[in-house]
Amino acid sequence: MTDLECIHRAQEGDAKAVDALVRSQQDRVHRLAARMLGNVEDARDATQDILLRMITNLSQFEGRASFDTWVHRIAVNHLLTARKILAKAPKLSFDLFEADLAEGLADEAHMAPEDHVMLGEMRLRCTMAMLICLPPEQRAAYVLGEVFELSQAEACDILDLAPTTYRKRLSRARQDVQDFTARACGVVSETAACTCRKRLPAAQAMGRVPQQPSPALAGAPEHAEIVATARRTEAALRSAKLQRGTGPLHAPPQLSSEIMDLLALKPR
Repeated sequence: MTDLECIHRAQEGDAKAVDALVRSQQDRVHRLAARMLGNVEDARDATQDILLRMITNLSQFEGRASFDTWVHRIAVNHLLTARKILAKAPKLSFDLFEADLAEGLADEAHMAPEDHVMLGEMRLRCTMAMLICLPPEQRAAYVLGEVFELSQAEACDILDLAPTTYRKRLSRARQDVQDFTARACGVVSETAACTCRKRLPAAQAMGRVPQQPSPALAGAPEHAEIVATARRTEAALRSAKLQRGTGPLHAPPQLSSEIMDLLALKPR
């Protein structure tokens, strides 16, 4: 069954096709939600809401854009406008984040061990916090253009923006993230005070990083590999490499089944 056939069957209420569409989109939506919200736990709830909205509005898909683009448009709109998301939106700036990092660094004798899994968790939480420092509209442009590497045309279609407006938002966001990482991130800059090994003990003590790694990190590159890649990359691209290096951020495996239960549909 082709993607188009699957969509048409789902529009007609075929439970098996609906389930297939949910499974095909859940990881992509979860990855976007995690980047926009800065929290993999909140991303799970948002992903469920977005996928439910995708299915309940399926009759509105006319094929003028790709299905992936259409779903991304639903997702971004929800992540930027949903009341329960806006009510929980954290207030964080690059200046506040940089000051927080500077106060929570262990000395050489008390640094975290070379545990690539937990260091990857530290990097994931930190890169998400960086994005939260951006205004939501700039964050959306940065995630789509710099992290997901979508074309300008596709990003503009998703965000419903003129190319000049999109480029302006992306450029400003890119510059702000690059400036911050050059000052504060030891992965990107060898002169920065903060490194993942120095920061991890305090982050764990404050509950900002779980004692056990997130399942969403499965498949992420090892910490040392990301550091080496970032250091080899041109300065203008280091921040993007850091953001892209946290893995696929898979949705929880049981999510599609829960959505089918909420829709009261059972694939045969």
